[in-house]
Amino acid sequence: MPLKILVIKPSSLGDVIHALPFLKAVKDSFPHAQIDWVISRNLRGLLEGNPLIHELIDFDKDSWSKFKNLHKTISEISLLKKILKKKHYDIVVDLQGLLRTGLISFFTAAGLKVGFSDAREGSRYFYDTKIPSGKAVHAVDKCLEIARALGAEVKKAEFPLHVDAGAKKKIREALGNMHDYVVIAPSARWNTKRWPAENFAALLRKIHIPVVIAGSKGDKEIASEIVKRFSSTGKNNVIDFCGETTLKELIALISGAKAVVSNDSGPMHIAAALNTPVVALFGPTDPEKTGPYGWQKNRNMKVIRAHVPCNPCRKRTCRDMTCMKHIHTDEVLKALKGYL
Repeated sequence: MPLKILVIKPSSLGDVIHALPFLKAVKDSFPHAQIDWVISRNLRGLLEGNPLIHELIDFDKDSWSKFKNLHKTISEISLLKKILKKKHYDIVVDLQGLLRTGLISFFTAAGLKVGFSDAREGSRYFYDTKIPSGKAVHAVDKCLEIARALGAEVKKAEFPLHVDAGAKKKIREALGNMHDYVVIAPSARWNTKRWPAENFAALLRKIHIPVVIAGSKGDKEIASEIVKRFSSTGKNNVIDFCGETTLKELIALISGAKAVVSNDSGPMHIAAALNTPVVALFGPTDPEKTGPYGWQKNRNMKVIRAHVPCNPCRKRTCRDMTCMKHIHTDEVLKALKGYL
């Protein structure tokens, strides 16, 4: 019987990408192992079709935190528990380290449950083996520490991010004859991580190849503001794809771009994983810990941040957003031109 391993890393988009080198290292070291992955339902497209994963087990992560969904959540937890117990996993690895993921590891009844020693919300009490991880290291390196603890040989961090052939075809059809383009990802989960819309618009005015704005339906407002400010110039080489692509199509879109300009967000991590040139704009967060992995040595990655005394503060709210406002358009353009 092959070794059966369950990876628990349901979210967020960037965090799941940070865990991909763990998957590659373990699969390379144990090629006959069957590796399943617990993923948030809305992120399933990120891993679907990946040849290193045997099965995806998804659940509605967001509903677990809403009291009004309590009945549905209890029903889903019960179903998830039954599914996991039937799998008879040998090893379960919780790379998320939250109460719900600790509970999921407990549901499996696996012989060995592994997680981080500093996991939050009491989740570490569900593990048999707790792996120390330095707070000063990148998220990718933290995951690779657990791979080493399992006996995997880690030579370097590799990101097996699958690009779906069908999604690539759809993107080619949507773009028509456009072969060279830049992707702009102007949103982020925190408002404090967003470069102002007027700055993005000013940048777009100076880019002389087509630009595609990427994001979810929730990013339509900021995309519309950028397009409105840009359109006043009379140019028409900007396409707004916000809310128009699936996750698989977003990956395909980024894989074909000449370069990506992004805040600290999921699209930035997708670009880094695909080695698509990326200019990453950082404010309240620390690129040493959550930036595009390896940016200090990889010429396809450039991190730009303002030199202000308050960053990185990791604040989700800020009165003046100094760190993002002080990233100058000309500095971003200069970095971008190196890829065009």
